Formats: sequence, C-alpha cells, structure tokens
Amino acid sequence: MTIKVVLADDQALLRSAFRVLVDSEPDMEVVGEAADGAEVVTVVHRTRPDVVLMDIRMPGTDGLAATRAITADPALAGVHVVMLTTFEVDEYVVQSLRAGASGFLGKGAEPEELLGAIRIAAAGEALLSPAATKGLITTFLAQGGSWDGGEDARRHGERLAALTVREREVLVQVAGGHSNDEIAERLAVSPLTVKTHVNRAMAKLSARDRAQLVVIAYESGLVRPRVD
Repeated sequence: MTIKVVLADDQALLRSAFRVLVDSEPDMEVVGEAADGAEVVTVVHRTRPDVVLMDIRMPGTDGLAATRAITADPALAGVHVVMLTTFEVDEYVVQSLRAGASGFLGKGAEPEELLGAIRIAAAGEALLSPAATKGLITTFLAQGGSWDGGEDARRHGERLAALTVREREVLVQVAGGHSNDEIAERLAVSPLTVKTHVNRAMAKLSARDRAQLVVIAYESGLVRPRVD
C-alpha cells in the first residue's frame, strides 16, 4: 500500500527537497503541498493523505491551528500529522501533541529518520521515544506546564474509569514511551496482547493514536511528571 503524504511548509525549497525524498521511495507518494495552515487544511480535505508533514511556524494560520482543524474533523480520522520543528524540545512541540499530532521531528533529521517517521505515523504509532517523552513532557510540566488539573483532568479521569487494570498498566508504559515489545517484556505478556490492550485503551479513550494516549495519561494525572 502506498503511503500518501502532504507537505506543509512556507519554504518552497524545503518542500521540494522533501518531495524528492518522499517520491523516491516505492511505498510513498506526495499527493499535495501547502505554504500555510489554511491551505493545508483544504489540501488535506481534497487528497485525504495518510500523513501530513506540518511545519509549526507558518504565516497566517500556523501549523498548530491547522493540526487542530484536521484532528477535530471526524472525516479526517485516518490522517496523521507529524510536526516539523527547528527545536525538538520546546513549548510548541508540547502544544502540537495536545493539538492532536502523532509526534514531532526536527528539521535537522537525517533522510532515513524522516522516512521512518512517515512510516511510523502512517501505522498509527507515536513518534515519542522514551528519551523524548521524559525530556519533553517532564521538563515542560516541571517548568509550569498545565497538563494536569482542571477540566481536561476531570474529563479524562472519567474515561479512565472504563479501563481495566491491565489496560491502565499498559497505558502507563505507553506514556513512558515504550514500544509494544518493551511493554510485553516488562509485563511478561506477548506483544500481541499488548497491542490488543493498546487498541482497546485507544477506543475507550477516543484517542487517535499512541501520542494521544500519552497526552491523556498526563492530563488525567494517571502519570505524574518526575524530575530526576
């Protein structure tokens, strides 16, 4: 199956470079481009891609607003957004995850990293390594981020009540940035069993992907930030 990709960046030269790279892969195809947030939403509605490479900072409607518009639309439930940022650990990245992005990637990433990110996002996985999860989310919260408490915590807390004990355990591991294989080893179960629990948790919590499970785990207070 060919992975359909939309490129959203206000720099035409960068879009061209991404297009050449993506189109060089036999399992990928660029189906659209956009120079600002408003345009990318229109392009996504028209092309229905699997993945959008979204620059955070664009003129007019920025990448965050565009991501919120895409992820809030039930008709675009199959579209996964990967945010591109110059700085891999900053407040904008946290906001992108809250907006519904599947993860983030630095613009300085190697070509293979970019292609791998597209494949991971298309598969519904989260671009959140353990180091990224701990370094990004924990640091932001420690500096006064507002991911726990308030209406979000109450709303997600009510949803968590629907999870089984095992699903909660798996959710905590997902929030730590661990893969299915790593979680299976930690909980002494099979990777297939972990995948089943992850999928059930996503369904019960109305999460688009693993990245949103991480957000819910922190916003609900199920997982608390810790600074070492």
